[in-house]
Formats: sequence, C-alpha cells, structure tokens
Amino acid sequence: MKTFAFLAAMMAATTAGMAHAEERRITVDATGTVQVAPDMATITLGVTNENVEASAAMQATSDAVTQVLARLKEMGIEDRDVQTRDLSLSPVWSGRNNQAGEQPVITGFVASNRVFVRVRDLASLGQIMDAVIQDGANDFGGLSFGVQDPKPVEAQARAQAVGEAMTKAEQLAQAANVTLGPVQSISEQSGGVRPMAEMRAMSMADAGGVPVAGGEISVSVNVSMEFEISE
Repeated sequence: MKTFAFLAAMMAATTAGMAHAEERRITVDATGTVQVAPDMATITLGVTNENVEASAAMQATSDAVTQVLARLKEMGIEDRDVQTRDLSLSPVWSGRNNQAGEQPVITGFVASNRVFVRVRDLASLGQIMDAVIQDGANDFGGLSFGVQDPKPVEAQARAQAVGEAMTKAEQLAQAANVTLGPVQSISEQSGGVRPMAEMRAMSMADAGGVPVAGGEISVSVNVSMEFEISE
C-alpha cells in the first residue's frame, strides 16, 4: 500500500511538473510581407446577347466567343491559359409586377458565355483587352495581377516572418527577465497575394489599347512560433 501511495505521489508530482513546464512558453505571431511587380494578369471576360429566340441569343453569343477565342490565340495566348467559367441561357420575363393579375410571360432570352484568361505577357494586356472588346466581348468580370512563380517571393516573406517572430520573442524574454530557450513549434498560414494600396505606375498601353496599371502586389506569410523559457 505504501509503495502504491509513493508511486501515485510521484506520478502526481511528475504530471504537475510537466504541466508547469508546458506553461513556461513564449508564443508569438508575426507576418512577413514582400512587395513585387506582377508578371501576369488574369481577366474574366464574356459575351452576353439577348434575343426573342433562345437559339438566336445563344448563336450570337457563341459566334462572338469563337471570334474572341481566335483573337486571343492569334495574340499569343496559349490554350492552357483559357478556360470557360460560365455558360448560361436565361428567360426574360415581363408582367411579373403587373398589379392587374396578368400572368408573366417570356419575352426573350439572354445567353451568356464567360471565359477566364491568363495573360503572361503584361506588355500586351491593354492591346488584348482592346481587341476582344472590338471582337464582341461586352462583359468583364474582373482583372487581377499576380506572379507566375510565387515560391521565391513566399520564401522571402517566410524568412522575414520567422525573423520578426524571433525578434519579438527575444524582446518579450528580456522584458520578463527570463532566458529564451529553443523553438518548440512553428506553424504557418499563407497570407496570400493582394494588390498594394499605393500602386507603382506601370502603363501597359504604350502601343495602344485599354490603359492598365499593374502597380505592385504584396505576398504575405503568417507564422506562429512557440519558444521554451530556459531556467
């Protein structure tokens, strides 16, 4: 019985010691951000047509999209950088808000085809946008800039985040008058790529076309690090 009580006491003491040791940690979060000039852009463009006949609306849209795709290929856009994102055909109703109680009727149809396009040569972006508009693209769903190979930039941001976290941990240890021990854990969360609020002018319409400014984008990486507090 005495042996059992002794072992139980030892286990309790060990558990308490481990819990106490686990509490002796410094945890910090930090973000590393690197600004770079983009080297690619993605645009979502499309064609929308309305007609009393569904087939006519779809045919007009399909013809225009075919011409747009041909123009993109002619201007050096590879097949791998073009993808259909949305194809729809919807009825146009009239009389839905009629107070006289008349039944709504279909008066026509709207056909839409949207395409996602990746432009790797930013110098031609303005000309490409101008050309597809002339070929019938009348629906633009967005324009964003990025980098084709984000890994080197992410590596810089990651190293910056770790350095910032270590600096923070050292400052906290000094302020608390303790000795900073080795790293116990590191976790990472990518902050993504986003445009900067202050954009560097970078005209892409010198040779004609829609004026576009690429500016700079920021690549961020967030890290959380836990350090042991040494005796």
